Amino acid sequence: MGKIIRVDMNTKKIEFEDSSKYDLLGGRALTSKMIFDEVDPTSDPLGRFNKLIVAPGLLGGTAVSSSSRLSVGCKSPLTNGIKEANCGGVSGWLLARGGIMAIVVEGLPNDQPCYVLEVGKDVKLHEMNMLKYMGCYDAVTKLYELFGKNIGILCIGPCGERLMRGAAIASTDRIGELKFAARGGVGAVMGSKGIKAIVIHDNGKSIIKYNNKEQFMEVATMINKLLLADPKTGVAYKKYGTAQTTDPVNAIGALPTKNFRYGTFEYAERLNGEALYNTVIKRGGCGKTGMSCMPGCVIQCSNIYPDEYGNKLVSTLQYETIALLGSNCGFDNLDPVAKLNWQCNDLGLDTIEIGAALGVAIEAGLAQFGDEESCMALMNEIRKNTILGKVLANGVEITGKVLGITRIPAAKGQAFPGYDPRALKGNGVTYAMSPMGADHTAGNALGSRNEVNPLSNVNQGDLSRKLQIPLATIDSLGICMFARGVLLKDPSLLVRLVNSYLGLDLSVEDIWDIGIRTLRLEREFNIKAGISPAQDRLPEFCYIEPLPPTNAVFDLTTEELSKAVV
Repeated sequence: MGKIIRVDMNTKKIEFEDSSKYDLLGGRALTSKMIFDEVDPTSDPLGRFNKLIVAPGLLGGTAVSSSSRLSVGCKSPLTNGIKEANCGGVSGWLLARGGIMAIVVEGLPNDQPCYVLEVGKDVKLHEMNMLKYMGCYDAVTKLYELFGKNIGILCIGPCGERLMRGAAIASTDRIGELKFAARGGVGAVMGSKGIKAIVIHDNGKSIIKYNNKEQFMEVATMINKLLLADPKTGVAYKKYGTAQTTDPVNAIGALPTKNFRYGTFEYAERLNGEALYNTVIKRGGCGKTGMSCMPGCVIQCSNIYPDEYGNKLVSTLQYETIALLGSNCGFDNLDPVAKLNWQCNDLGLDTIEIGAALGVAIEAGLAQFGDEESCMALMNEIRKNTILGKVLANGVEITGKVLGITRIPAAKGQAFPGYDPRALKGNGVTYAMSPMGADHTAGNALGSRNEVNPLSNVNQGDLSRKLQIPLATIDSLGICMFARGVLLKDPSLLVRLVNSYLGLDLSVEDIWDIGIRTLRLEREFNIKAGISPAQDRLPEFCYIEPLPPTNAVFDLTTEELSKAVV
């Protein structure tokens, strides 16, 4: 299908490998398989024997909408288990079109320089110490100056270079805005390898070959039309972005509020999709909604959020950020959320992890809920690399333990995303049982709330399992999870895409088997890493603290939880 680039940071040797043994794998299926095959599960996530693997999906670079997501895999310094983080931008698209199946970065440098890996006609390592500890925004600007605008960039901020466990990897889109492979501390793993950035050139053409292009284009066109006709993917996401999620989550009492103390926020309407859209329209300037995060995506859920003068504050302001940096920190205005978002982006941090850490720090008395100045002061601690800053940048679990706070919203070391598991119990099952830990992209039950009562303590295990399998498959194909609604209604569309692209004769069961095999392999890795079934649970407060206004607790039996295991 393509070639694998292997970079040894100890010897600085770059090799190209045949990828035939990984045929029919891409994205998450490929990164997890390679991690399983090549990484000792007991190894130090920030040590010599871990590897960082970036891989486009099996359908990456093709003409179907939303199919050029990029997977980043490693052993996670947050969960201590296997990890796949997912991002938009142009890098996945460029790698796939260039016939690159994966980039594997291994070993540790013996020196301390800051390296840039350039992927073009040749693959080269460059020492670029002028980029060391530079924020993501300035680093991207400098890389465009050095390599031209016709590139995709994957880079880390100073927190990744400092091996902070909340660090993410930024991915540029076509106009240089940043999207993030955010979860699991993947930025720290990249930093441990001495890699500041990966620059991927656009050679202006694609080597992708379709076995039956006519049939593929027919199905791709059909999917694009279905996405545009769907009220959510064709209208709501374009107008309101993912901020539209605020209202339904608040309505079921699952919106993280003031360090997960409450499930509703009285000012949620000031943080929702309509508030975001109205602000963008009113302020004008460079503000914009309906932007694609990757080439060819018709969903267009990204935005540029402007300040009161129409100047860009941040791009893109998404629901998870709004929930964790907004209601969770007591903010009733999108402006401070956007400012904190910008700081996280520049430092190269996961807004979910840091939003949760800030909530815990506020509860510990280091700042005040809804107070921009005190919360920004904590972000400045991170920027200055103080002891307190290091604690916060290492994520919510470390922050809670150091500060003596017991309500730590995390599972397997990773912060809860924007859905309290007591009021959306299907998500709670996924947080506890998924190999990924607390990750909404591993199996989000919000869309199933009319099928399975989110407060019920039965049928949640089966629901989580049914959600995890297709999402692992979709991650492996490189498709955005927002397209899942259309594709799950008619899975034959996926079958026809893959078969016409690769000349195969797969069934629906064969397609879902990609996800099943991936999930089983990931779980096996985690068990070998020492993550026992005893750790398949949520923190204690979820079982004993009723969550207003529903007063729900997470009361699922071990038997019910076990149904989620694939």
